Amino acid sequence: MSLFRKMALIIAAISVVILSGCSGQEYNMREGVTEISREVYSLHMIAIWVCVAIGIITFGAMFYSMVAHRKSKHPNPAKFSHSTTVEIIWTVIPFIILIALSIPAVSLLIKMEDASDSELSVMVKGYQWKWEYKYIDGDDNLGNDVSFFSNLDQASRDQASNSGKWFSGTEITDDNYLLEVDNPLVIPVDTKVRFLVTAEDVIHSFWVPDFSVKKDAIPGFINEVWTKVDEPGVYRGVCAELCGKDHGFMPIVVKVLPKEEYNAWYAEKVAEAEAGPDLNERTMSQLMAEGEVAYNKYCSSCHMPNGEGNGPFPSLVGTEMVTGEGSIGEHIDVVLNGVPGTAMQAFGNQLTEAEIAAIITYERNAWDNDTGDKVQPQEIHDIKNGGGE
Repeated sequence: MSLFRKMALIIAAISVVILSGCSGQEYNMREGVTEISREVYSLHMIAIWVCVAIGIITFGAMFYSMVAHRKSKHPNPAKFSHSTTVEIIWTVIPFIILIALSIPAVSLLIKMEDASDSELSVMVKGYQWKWEYKYIDGDDNLGNDVSFFSNLDQASRDQASNSGKWFSGTEITDDNYLLEVDNPLVIPVDTKVRFLVTAEDVIHSFWVPDFSVKKDAIPGFINEVWTKVDEPGVYRGVCAELCGKDHGFMPIVVKVLPKEEYNAWYAEKVAEAEAGPDLNERTMSQLMAEGEVAYNKYCSSCHMPNGEGNGPFPSLVGTEMVTGEGSIGEHIDVVLNGVPGTAMQAFGNQLTEAEIAAIITYERNAWDNDTGDKVQPQEIHDIKNGGGE
């Protein structure tokens, strides 16, 4: 067996061993659970093996030349300067390879962008740092019958806080740490679902690896992408754009249900929307308990769990807006409408009346603020609908 063939076989064997070791999902692209994701995976593997073949030929020729034509064996160098035939070959062959790969790639890209004939549409809107999902009816009218926000679940928040956000050496025991939410996106199986992706504040990116779905969420623009999932289950993704300090705290969870279960879930959500907001009066202890939960979920990432603020995010402890006499109206206005030109968002359309009332009550009575002020959901509802001052 010639030296060249021996070296080529060694390189090929090493390449196969490395690729075989990396063929599992831990290292390789996921095959996914949709037709598109499987086609993407197949094209990816074809490209990988083409690269392996090119690598074997290229490095084989290089190592063969280094060994077979070394100075000790051939002290007198060859006199030729170039070979037109070789130059034509190494130009034409890569061109053919690129064309051969581009044809299925372009065909797949066109297929990925074709969201026509979808059976369900969902508006996906990114916020710092949460997702909002709105289900759209068949006439493409943006309705509010079913819409909700999806936030990082409290267990992950607690674990991040207890571990000093990764740096204290505390062991992370949750398999879905930073990958679980309070309200997952729910879609039916075997249904073509169109996602209309946008953002409220900065650029985000909606990415679910098992679907081969990744689309930028850009304020002022609506990008379109679709999926059709073959298997019921729970599939997880993340925001794939560095969107701010809590970028890693806005995961995506998609629950794919059989159609009968999805229809029952959707009917339940519609009934909840038709029932209207919960405006029942609450006691101070109820407001404080609900407010602590809501504050930790929506406010603590900026103002800190102890309310002392962080950098551009102001302290809520002993400040005039929170503890000043007669400042409750300003406090409500800031939470409802935000502060233009700052990172303070308008939460009037993000949270329920009950959550807003509880948060404001909590902030005015936690951390030794002790104002004794109490805000009820009905008061927030009246202000939002123009019935309050």
